[in-house]
Amino acid sequence: MPAPSQPLAERIRPRDLSGFIGQAHLVGEGKPLNRALQGRTVPSMIFWGPPGVGKTTLARMIADAVDKPFYNLSAVSAGKAELRRIVDSVQRIAAAKSNQLGMFAAADADAAPGGVVLFLDEIHRFNKAQQDFLLPYVEDGTITLIGATTENPSFEVISALLSRMQVFTLNPLAVDEIKQIIARGTGALSIQIDRDAIDFLANYANGDARAALNLLENAARLYSAKSISVDDLRETLQSKHLRYDKTGEEHYNAISAFIKSMRASDVDAALYYCARMIDSGEDPKFIARRMVIFASEDIGLADSNALAVANDVFRAVETIGLPECQFNLAHGVSYLATAPKNRAAGDAYFRALDDVKEMGNLPIPLHIRNAPTQLMRELGYGEGYRAYTDESMLPEEIKGRRYFPPPAQ
Repeated sequence: MPAPSQPLAERIRPRDLSGFIGQAHLVGEGKPLNRALQGRTVPSMIFWGPPGVGKTTLARMIADAVDKPFYNLSAVSAGKAELRRIVDSVQRIAAAKSNQLGMFAAADADAAPGGVVLFLDEIHRFNKAQQDFLLPYVEDGTITLIGATTENPSFEVISALLSRMQVFTLNPLAVDEIKQIIARGTGALSIQIDRDAIDFLANYANGDARAALNLLENAARLYSAKSISVDDLRETLQSKHLRYDKTGEEHYNAISAFIKSMRASDVDAALYYCARMIDSGEDPKFIARRMVIFASEDIGLADSNALAVANDVFRAVETIGLPECQFNLAHGVSYLATAPKNRAAGDAYFRALDDVKEMGNLPIPLHIRNAPTQLMRELGYGEGYRAYTDESMLPEEIKGRRYFPPPAQ
């Protein structure tokens, strides 16, 4: 049993799926993680989701379900040295087992396969070199890797490693699920909580069970009360920080306001929403990526240098990080917001895409087809091609179509 001195979230952490709350799309009957736990066959995987939704809990359940040593590391503090020690330990055990099998092959014929389960929290914090180091050991089964991340693994995990892992997306917990976890917490603390305090706590948590349990535990300690009220929670909180769930509604509202402010050339509003997102914990790379898109989507040919500026801002943010990269963001936001706007290129592309979807792969005119062989040349491929001509290069069925410049509004 967990010691009473442990945080409440740790003390009430479920040990098996019977006590797990939420993520029914993964752990419900017949769902992938449920089947993996029952079958005791665990591939390397990544849990992608916001904080406090069960990533660590599921990793521990998986480790308990398989007969392999379990290592728990955080990418914030761990490095290649820690990984190398784990690999060396596995290889020593494997060598010892190999010698033993040579002597007692019959007795050990059903021995469990080797390797370890490594849970790597915040895997997105590992750089490319550290991820490259893991790759061969994940590939050969020395390590069954379970990574946890709040960031999109498509951007944060190298493609070679990602292709060898299964990604499971975890969702923010629903209000009713948070309330079930709060009830479990009040039971562990042997306290009562007012009904309106439960509602306040569940809404404050914003899908994060750990946030709810931490506030509940802090209120119980501060007030030494057998019953917790809304006022107790508010006094305990004493925080003016904005609530901001990076996968929730506020996330999308803020980035929408940011983009629309730049589109309207309202530089003050754009800087405000950028600062608001950063102060609330948004990943600066997410903001910078949206700026790169905006440079082509909204500014386009009005100032082609905007794309170079936005790319430079992204690289600076990626290289420097917070807090210094705030200067790079401010520079880029001010440039993009005040730049002239022209959506002609993007609009023309999507008009062309409409024709592609409607008419499919129309025959490409013979004179602009590739003609690498004699047979193709005899069939007329490339015949009559002229590099500089006013003749349309479009398929016959849509010759004369004009996508760019856009039609008059």
